[in-house]
Amino acid sequence: MLNLFFGLFSFVLGTICGSFLNCVIYRLEVSKSFLKGRSYCPHCKHILSWQDLIPIFSFIFLKGKCRYCQKPISWQYPLVELATGILFIWTYLSYDRDLSMSLIFYLIFACFLIIIFVYDLKHYLIPDKVIYPAIVLAFLYNIYQFTIGNQQSTINNFLSAFGAATFFLTIVLISRGKWMGVGDIKLAFFMGLFLGFPDILVALFLAFLIGAAVGLILIALGRKTLKSEIPFAPFLVTGTFLAMFFGQKIIDFYLNLFLLK
Repeated sequence: MLNLFFGLFSFVLGTICGSFLNCVIYRLEVSKSFLKGRSYCPHCKHILSWQDLIPIFSFIFLKGKCRYCQKPISWQYPLVELATGILFIWTYLSYDRDLSMSLIFYLIFACFLIIIFVYDLKHYLIPDKVIYPAIVLAFLYNIYQFTIGNQQSTINNFLSAFGAATFFLTIVLISRGKWMGVGDIKLAFFMGLFLGFPDILVALFLAFLIGAAVGLILIALGRKTLKSEIPFAPFLVTGTFLAMFFGQKIIDFYLNLFLLK
């Protein structure tokens, strides 16, 4: 019963955080601070009341329209809230269930990754205001791990971070920025800092695999061409989450499938 309670609490907390992340994403788009000022409709600028801010349910009750101007509310809002809730409960179930410091770090990392996913998907850009604090927090997390006796894990993570960043830097230099952007280098460094080896390899492999599959589908549907630009951060974020939750299982599956026949 206790695990059920904390699982449900994690989901509810996640949806609330998801609502805040939507605010952060919008404020980044319009270059406004998300630390002050009340939430408002992006269309009519009317200040929203508490009934308009209930995660997921407000969108349903309002039938996807602003209460004041009747303009459509973007599906981004309920989807981000729902996704954050699911990721929070999944993180709780996958990692330390004793509400340790590591769990708190991982939940915050998930929030950073969600912002990066949505922002890059919409604007083809990973904002420095998000990725730099994420890297600093991941650095502090590793320092914390070092102080509690996980020195080998900390060294592993730093080597993974520099290795992943160097890999993307090489791609950027070879392609002169046409295949990857500098933001992808920073994101890869962040990923390595908390995934470590071998999970960083799983995340990168899945990112390229999923990215290639989606790209081919979009080309087949006529939505993109071979020369079209496609944001890569959403695939890196997806690969990161898959590595977080299923990294060891994916590695074991690969070893059993190809190496242990």
